[in-house]
Amino acid sequence: MPFNHLKFDNRLRNNLPADSETDNYCRSVENAAYSLVSPVKATAPKLVAVSNLLAEQLGFTTEALNSPEFPQAMTGNLLLDGMQPYALCYGGHQFGQWAGQLGDGRAINLGELVTTNLGHQTLQLKGAGPTPYSRRADGMAVLRSSIREFLCSEAMFHLGISTTRALSLCLTGDQVVRDMMYDGNAALEPTAIVCRVSSSFLRFGSFQLPASRGDEQLLIQLVQHCIKSDYPHLAPASGVFDQQVYLAWFKEICERTCDTVVNWMRVGFVHGVMNTDNMSIMGETIDYGPYGWIDDFDLNWTPNTTDEGQKRYRFGGQGEISQWNLFQLANAIFPLIGEAEPLQKILNEYGTDYQRKWCDMMAEKLGFKHYRGETDLALFKSLEKLLGAVETDMTLFYRLLANIPNDLDTQTATQWMAKLGPCYYSLLDLNDQYIKDLTKWLASYLERVNLDGLSQELRATAMNKVNPKYVIRNYLAQHAIELAEKGDFSEIATLQKILQNPYDDQPEHNSYAQKRPDWARDKAGCSMLSCSS
Repeated sequence: MPFNHLKFDNRLRNNLPADSETDNYCRSVENAAYSLVSPVKATAPKLVAVSNLLAEQLGFTTEALNSPEFPQAMTGNLLLDGMQPYALCYGGHQFGQWAGQLGDGRAINLGELVTTNLGHQTLQLKGAGPTPYSRRADGMAVLRSSIREFLCSEAMFHLGISTTRALSLCLTGDQVVRDMMYDGNAALEPTAIVCRVSSSFLRFGSFQLPASRGDEQLLIQLVQHCIKSDYPHLAPASGVFDQQVYLAWFKEICERTCDTVVNWMRVGFVHGVMNTDNMSIMGETIDYGPYGWIDDFDLNWTPNTTDEGQKRYRFGGQGEISQWNLFQLANAIFPLIGEAEPLQKILNEYGTDYQRKWCDMMAEKLGFKHYRGETDLALFKSLEKLLGAVETDMTLFYRLLANIPNDLDTQTATQWMAKLGPCYYSLLDLNDQYIKDLTKWLASYLERVNLDGLSQELRATAMNKVNPKYVIRNYLAQHAIELAEKGDFSEIATLQKILQNPYDDQPEHNSYAQKRPDWARDKAGCSMLSCSS
C-alpha cells in the first residue's frame, strides 16, 4: 500500500465531545462538536486534477498519486489507516439573520494528517454524501462547483492569500439533479469531490452555536482546543486559561481576518457569501461557493444571485462585513471574558487596522515606497471614483499603470490613452470630462511617484509583485467547466499551471489575461452564480 507511511493524529476527535447518536439522519445535535459519519460510496472514482505541490508537502509520494487507490481514498471509498471520518457541528448568521444549527452538510473530515513541514493538516471531502447536518439536501457536490473550488483555492494560495487548499478533484461516476439558477430548470449534473486541506475547519459558527444554546462547557472546550491546536503560541504554559489568553486569541483572529480581506480587495476577489459559518477561525479564505472576480471595477458588485437585491456581500462591503462577523464571534465568547469593554476595544481597533492596512495595500498597488497619509488617501479615493465611472478592467489597469513613464506628458491624453486604453471595455465611454479628470489624476500620481525617486523600471517591478496579471476570471472558469462536462479536462490543467505564477508575465498565455469578452457579460457562471452546487 503506497500510503502506509502516512500518519494521522485526530486531535479534534480525541479532545472534543462526539454526538452520542451514531445513525446518519438529519437532527438537532446537542452537546457535541461533531458527529461520526461515513462517506457515501462513489460508483466510479476518477482523478481529474491534483495539486502536486500540496501533495508533496502532505507527504504523498508520486507512487501514491499514480496509484489506483488514490482516487478511491480521495472520494472516501477507501479509508486509510488512521482516518476517522466525522462532520462538524456549528451554526451561523446567514445574510445577517441567525440560522441556528447548520454544520457540515456535505463536508466529511477524514482525519488530521501529521506532516513534516505543515504540522497537522485535516483532509476534508466536500461532496461525499449526507451528514446529520444536511437538512433536506443530499450532501453531494456537482462538477461545476467542484472545479471552481479546486481552481480558486489553489489560485488564492499562489496569490499569497491565506486559504484552505485543494489536494484533489475527483469525479464520482454519479449524478444529481440541480437547479443551477433556481429558475425551475432543474437537470441532472455529474457529481465530484474536492479534497480540501486546512490545519482547522473550525468556523466562527463553531463557537456561536454552543453560545446560543447556553452550553458554556462545550464553548470552553472548543476555544481551549482551538488555542492549543491552532494557536499554540498563545497556550499558557501553566495550563490555566484566563481572560488575557482568550483576548489574545480573539485579537489574533481579528488580525488574520483583516489581512485576508484586505488581500481580497487587493486582487479583486469577492467571496459572495460571508456568512459567519463561512468564516474560518484561522483567518483563511474558506467555502468557495458563489465567489467572483472583479472584471470592471465596481464596489457594489456581488457575484451571488441570492444577494443581488441586498448586496450585503458586495465587493466594497467586505471589510465592514468582516468586522460585523467578528462582532458576532465576540458575542459568542463573551461568557469567557465576562465584560464587554476589552472585546469592544479590539473590535474598534479592527476598524482602524483595516483602514491602515488598506491604505498600505493601495500604496503598494500604486508603487509607492510607503503610505504618506491624507494626500495619498485622497489619491486612492479619487482613483476608485474614476475606475468606477466607466467600465475599467481592474486587473489590467494596475498592470498597465506600471508601464506609465515617470515623465509622461500629462498635458495631453494621447500618451496615457495609448498606454491605458486596453483596460477599458469601451473607449467610447471616455467622455471629455472623464479624460480631463483622469489626466489630472495621472499628473498628481506621477508627481507623487517622483517624490519617492524610484525609476519607472523599479516601480513597475514593485507594482507587478502585488498586482497579478492572471486571476481566475469568471469566464475562464466557466470555459473550463463546460469543457470538463464534455469529458475534456485539459483546460483545468492549463489554468492550474498558469495560476501557479500569477504575477509573472508568461507571454505565451497572454490570452488568459484579457478583458471579459462581450459574450460573458451576462452569461450564467460568468457574471453571477447561485449557491446551487
